[in-house]
Amino acid sequence: MSSTHEKETAPTAAHIGLAHTPDVERIEAPVTWKAYLICAFASFGGIFFGYDSGYINGVLGSQIFINAVEGTATIHKELSESHTSLVVSILSCGTFFGALIAGDLADMMGRKWTVILGCLIYLIGCVIQMITGLGDALGAIVAGRLIAGIGVGFESAVVILYMSEICPRKVRGALVAGYQFCITIGLMLASCIVYGTQDRKDTGAYRIPIAIQFIWAIILAGGLMCLPDSPRYFVKKGNLAAATNSLSRLRGQDPNSEYIQVELAEIVANEEYERQLIPSTTWFGSWANCFKGSLWKANSNLRKTILGTSLQMMQQWTGVNFIFYYSTPFLKSTGAISNTFLISMVFTIINVFSTPISFWTVERFGRRTILFWGALGMLICQFLVAIIGVTVGFNHTHHDANGNPIANNINAVNAQIAFIAIFIFFFASTWGPGAWILIGEIFPLPIRSRGVGLSTASNWLWNTIIAVITPYMVGEKRGNLKSSVFFVWGGLCTCAFVYTYFLVPETKGLSLEQVDKMMEETTPRTSAKWKPTTTFAHAAEEGMLNVPTEKQV
Repeated sequence: MSSTHEKETAPTAAHIGLAHTPDVERIEAPVTWKAYLICAFASFGGIFFGYDSGYINGVLGSQIFINAVEGTATIHKELSESHTSLVVSILSCGTFFGALIAGDLADMMGRKWTVILGCLIYLIGCVIQMITGLGDALGAIVAGRLIAGIGVGFESAVVILYMSEICPRKVRGALVAGYQFCITIGLMLASCIVYGTQDRKDTGAYRIPIAIQFIWAIILAGGLMCLPDSPRYFVKKGNLAAATNSLSRLRGQDPNSEYIQVELAEIVANEEYERQLIPSTTWFGSWANCFKGSLWKANSNLRKTILGTSLQMMQQWTGVNFIFYYSTPFLKSTGAISNTFLISMVFTIINVFSTPISFWTVERFGRRTILFWGALGMLICQFLVAIIGVTVGFNHTHHDANGNPIANNINAVNAQIAFIAIFIFFFASTWGPGAWILIGEIFPLPIRSRGVGLSTASNWLWNTIIAVITPYMVGEKRGNLKSSVFFVWGGLCTCAFVYTYFLVPETKGLSLEQVDKMMEETTPRTSAKWKPTTTFAHAAEEGMLNVPTEKQV
């Protein structure tokens, strides 16, 4: 109850006389290099996500690791399908719960300190993974990845929240895309390290890739201790002095400058308006607020929650993690590829160098546009891989003198690999960063931390589901779909294409407060044409902000 009382008595922009303006172009300070660097550093957290997703792909192919988990009583050339499914998916299970817990903690202790706590949990998980090989190897790697996953869940949810709240609106998309860029760098580093340790004959073959995770946690936690917390978090808490100090550090301006006063007035006025729509309530009520409103109103909290969670679901439905989790054993089984690690590395490098394209396109063409055309490009590539595979490519093999499978038409398999690479280009430059950018922008401040937490949890839930079912879909003793699995991914990319056209709004160039207003006054298909006409602070002073009689929250 005390938190409710605090919100009711929190100072407002009008009470403290903050400067404000009706000019929608003057609600933020000019972007400085300091602002760029602070916001860009926060994206370093993406390396957690990428490295943890990437290193396990190579470790699963390490004979030393296979022997540790499966035992040496009988010869095993690979992990069993059930063990593969468990080891890969358990990280995502931990991140699912971590993201949900982080939604609460980010409002209780702040965005910055929630990420730092996540780094500590991540380190504990890494220590447990390091003892794999002593005693029950499977138990150690599973427990360690579960705990590390909780830490990654904290980081993946709250870094997006933190970056969205501190980045200047004109470059917010590009800077948040930097988070996805760091994910791809994490994947590449994991591939390089695994490639460098794969020929080791001792436990260093898998312990070195695990141990290097320590570096990422220490760098992120240490750096964040030197950065300010989100000014929007302090406004939500009613601490305008801390919000002013935080904003001045982020924008590189004097606390008393007009730029800081105007931007703070805009945040406060929007928070006051949203608080009337979504009053402070109990812990359970604050979660329930995420699901209030009509399904048919684009600005209802329910629609925003569905939009955020479904965006992350669609990102996973593209099938990209099939490539990065299972590319090594999948390509090895063709017999047409002599060095599967090298092909996996090529995919990873394409992923890394394609992502920065989005830094420009997301601000030039917009979020909705790149998601639309990205989905179209991906579905074409997936269907081509599937069609080539079932007709002349990967599905048609014979056995050599040693009993190993060899593709009948190696050129056709190479063509499939080329289209997979083009698919990765489309994903990395569109859906990879685009989904993360949007979930940080669409939620109003009262439910933002929980909305982003739910959306991130959706990403990890579907990541888990795909990691669990994929070995059974392509395993020789199970579904054995071979190239036919790409018909599944192609169909799901088609769903993403249709979904984007009808349901994804355009948020390019808008402040987080303007995004709220845009979603009130337009539909996804017409959102790109919407332009703000006044600021929240000016509208509040003029009595132009009227709370709807039927609250669509």
